[in-house]
Amino acid sequence: MSQIISNKSEILFIYDIENANPNGDPLNENRPRFDNDTSTVLVSDVRLKRTIRDYWFEYKGYNGKNDKDIFIREIIDNDGNVYDAKTRAIDFKNDKDIVINKCIDIRVFGGVLPLKKDPITFTGPTQFQMGRSLNKTEILTEQGTGAFASKEGKAQKTFRTEYKVPYAIIGFNGIINDKAAKYSKMTEEDKELLLEGLWEGTKNLISRSKYGQTPLLLLTIDYNESFYIGNLRQKIKLITDKNEKEIRSVNEYKLDLSEIFNEIKSIKNKIKRIYIKKDDRLVILNNNQVLKIINNEINVNEI
Repeated sequence: MSQIISNKSEILFIYDIENANPNGDPLNENRPRFDNDTSTVLVSDVRLKRTIRDYWFEYKGYNGKNDKDIFIREIIDNDGNVYDAKTRAIDFKNDKDIVINKCIDIRVFGGVLPLKKDPITFTGPTQFQMGRSLNKTEILTEQGTGAFASKEGKAQKTFRTEYKVPYAIIGFNGIINDKAAKYSKMTEEDKELLLEGLWEGTKNLISRSKYGQTPLLLLTIDYNESFYIGNLRQKIKLITDKNEKEIRSVNEYKLDLSEIFNEIKSIKNKIKRIYIKKDDRLVILNNNQVLKIINNEINVNEI
């Protein structure tokens, strides 16, 4: 296992979604979570963490068939019963060291381990704020018919209602706390898999309700002391000639990160490393100049 994380990091992640439901609310007919006062879409940190967990499970081999696993995942026994957390703990012999060594999601996100003799709660080093769309949007209602009739012998098919947003640019703030990492034993390798899961996991969300999501920007700031800027998403300005609710493509706007980069300049002695990964189509403005950095580490002194 690689070195345990020893530096605090800050994350800004932005993706877009077209004609889909970014995060349905099961208590509201699975409508997209929505702030009516600001006409913006909300996405929970739980949804984002599930995206990352699913990527680790499906594409990185954390499936329990070797020494790598995901603690919080759906497992159904031969009788159709879904494992609860206590049953899951039995899989690891109620041993916290086995859980930590095998389960990347506990090391990264933390969790409650209902171990038989000594229940333990790990505060996750990686935390995300509730995601929110940068643009104003709206909820669309679509009616459709099901594939089968409502009852055997009936000719009439069932009807279904779906709720979607036409287009949203969704931003997340994240933090990796080096102090908490000492207890959960999150490593530098785990961090790389976290960032990979954010980007590639979003690209690989191809379920019916999530297909249409594309990662646009991933900014990671590694600090050399216990400090972080905070609220990176809130410092972004959306530049467009359109009514925000009419935006339908990444080609119809630009992002101004001047406020973020000005803050970086003012505290650059506190920064160890900055890394940007972005979609080629996304135009970023920095002091009215296009930031021409793609998938590259930034020299702080050149900002």
